Amino acid sequence: MVLTGLARLNEADREDAVALLLSCAAVPRWAEEIVRGRPYADVDAALAAARAAALPWSEDEVGAALARHPRIGEGVHGEAADAAHSRQEQSGVDPADARTVRRLAARNAEYEARFGHVFLIRAAGRTGPQILAALEERLGNDPATERRLVAEQLREIAVLRLAKDLA
Repeated sequence: MVLTGLARLNEADREDAVALLLSCAAVPRWAEEIVRGRPYADVDAALAAARAAALPWSEDEVGAALARHPRIGEGVHGEAADAAHSRQEQSGVDPADARTVRRLAARNAEYEARFGHVFLIRAAGRTGPQILAALEERLGNDPATERRLVAEQLREIAVLRLAKDLA
């Protein structure tokens, strides 16, 4: 039997439910906490639990989740559920827009040299030029501000992915 909607979370065995959540954000503590809260009355309750469990994520949790995120503009490879999410989210970056793709690559390299990890932004609904503008703006942040923004973006991404998976 293939579970859909909220049943994917509520009725799946623990391993499958954890895997579903880890495809949204590779943070095991977060996934386990949400699974322990089952069953949820509705999708809104599940998403509220996901938001609450992500406040706060530790530096190590954010780092682990970042390690699973591809660079924006480089294309996403692999068949895992998180790769599928990333491909869809980054669809606003047009690979035919060579100028934007080149600038994203250059700014991604600057960002990684400055902050030590990939640039993370909720890319869903944003165009390549919008993502590039945000990246260029965030290059001016101090490390503490950027860590806070990355954690916020990661929470948004995780909840949006879970909402899509439960729809």
